[in-house]
Amino acid sequence: MSGLAHHYETSALVQAPMDEVFTYVDDPTRLGSRMSKSSWMMGGSRMQIELDDDRGQRVGSRIRMRGRIFGLRLSLEEVVTEYNFPHRKVWETTGAPKLLVIGHYRMGFEIGSRDIGSLLRVYIDYSVPHGVLTRWLGYLLGPVYARWCTQQMAKDTVKHFALSEQSVSSASPQRRVR
Repeated sequence: MSGLAHHYETSALVQAPMDEVFTYVDDPTRLGSRMSKSSWMMGGSRMQIELDDDRGQRVGSRIRMRGRIFGLRLSLEEVVTEYNFPHRKVWETTGAPKLLVIGHYRMGFEIGSRDIGSLLRVYIDYSVPHGVLTRWLGYLLGPVYARWCTQQMAKDTVKHFALSEQSVSSASPQRRVR
């Protein structure tokens, strides 16, 4: 996929082993949750996520999203192009995505082991849309969306494992003082 002139990435330290982090971020419904919930970044709307039988977790697997934002129909199809458990996964748009502020994109994550957990890097390489209005919106808002998208994925992952840690520690027996 050529012509992806724009790039944004976010890295975060996650307090969990690589295989657990990969398993968590490998679920497209978790990663896509930012788009399936109503938010200001989604114009108060949301997208529906459809998974194939491989659930977006094998090379060649497909993920479709569709919805309306500001009354406009949006849709896209992604295909998984790389899958290397527990280190790396990459997916990209196919066909002609109908989006407002980014056009075709390649997205992925990489996970490296660290002494105190895992380093997660989430990135997106993208082009601006081709339409006159959407191209202008892409130059203006594409970087904002790319930053929000990668940051949300990283923050949600860190938060998930931080909450898991808290629930484990809060469930441990307490010593009573009399």
